[in-house]
Amino acid sequence: MKRKIGIYAVLIVVICSMMLYRLDAYIMKPGSAYDVSKFVTVDSKEADSLGSMSLMTVAMQQATPFSYLWAKTQKYQKLMDIEQVRNPLEDDEEYNVRQLKLMSDSQFNAKYVAFQRAGLETKVHFNGVFILNVLDGGASDGILKAGDEIIEVDGQKITNQQMLVELLQPKQLGDQVSIQFIRNEEQQKATITLKEIPNAQEHRAGLGISYTESKSIETDPQVTMKTEDIGGPSAGLMFTLEILDQLLDEDLTKGYAIAGTGEMLVDGSVGRIGGIDYKIIAADRDDMEIFFAPDDEISPEMKAKYPELESNYTTAVKTAKEIGTKMKIVPVKNVDDAINYLKQLQPK
Repeated sequence: MKRKIGIYAVLIVVICSMMLYRLDAYIMKPGSAYDVSKFVTVDSKEADSLGSMSLMTVAMQQATPFSYLWAKTQKYQKLMDIEQVRNPLEDDEEYNVRQLKLMSDSQFNAKYVAFQRAGLETKVHFNGVFILNVLDGGASDGILKAGDEIIEVDGQKITNQQMLVELLQPKQLGDQVSIQFIRNEEQQKATITLKEIPNAQEHRAGLGISYTESKSIETDPQVTMKTEDIGGPSAGLMFTLEILDQLLDEDLTKGYAIAGTGEMLVDGSVGRIGGIDYKIIAADRDDMEIFFAPDDEISPEMKAKYPELESNYTTAVKTAKEIGTKMKIVPVKNVDDAINYLKQLQPK
């Protein structure tokens, strides 16, 4: 009897390990459609469209031994090495910060482009240099962290990203710099002794950080966006269309359930995103009628390096045919392609 109990106990431990132990791999699968009007509000405007604009998500989860084996048997679940999801130089916290920053930038671009297309003015403010990653063993290791915004160096206010480069360029190993930065909305100060930048091709002194610029935009009417639980840039196109739909007197949706994906760039171009095949599946499951897909161009150099690489639109069309959806797949190279399509669309 004791022997059987021991065997059962071992089996329970093995099963729990299979279900709970986290592997260095992720599983991607279809997510859901989310009505963008639930996240975006333009002051003094009413979201009274007869149809809807929806952003699309994919579901990402870290694999366990059990879910890894299960995913191998599923047609619409994709196994991804951790390097395909996360930059090798960043930890989990830095990955999350980067995803939220990408979402923040997509919101900025969406507001800027939507107001531009509506013929309304905006004011852009430079906030500082946003830290994405602090290199292990670098000068800032243990002092700065991902999400901090540098606003001053040696008493000089940073007014653009290049200025940080120019202020640090003449510095030598062992030099100290005074840094003013914002963390959790509080201003802080630190003195950092410059070190050689880890893994850099050139031997030079630096802070040992990767960074990007932080900007905010002022609009009238004001746009409020609540997207705390959404990361990445792929909702940019649909944010732009939803803001524009609320700004304009006309109903761009014409009564249709419209979905789409694509990064919104500041010039109005729609950028390529990952997982579009899974987003097509999710959109079909959620009864979307029209889907905007980035019609990105694959350069000869990229094609030579990755022979199987194809545009988002091509993948979307193939997936739509494969699952037999009646949803209309519309290629867009820029936001104007989407706007023009909606304007010529016959109301339901």
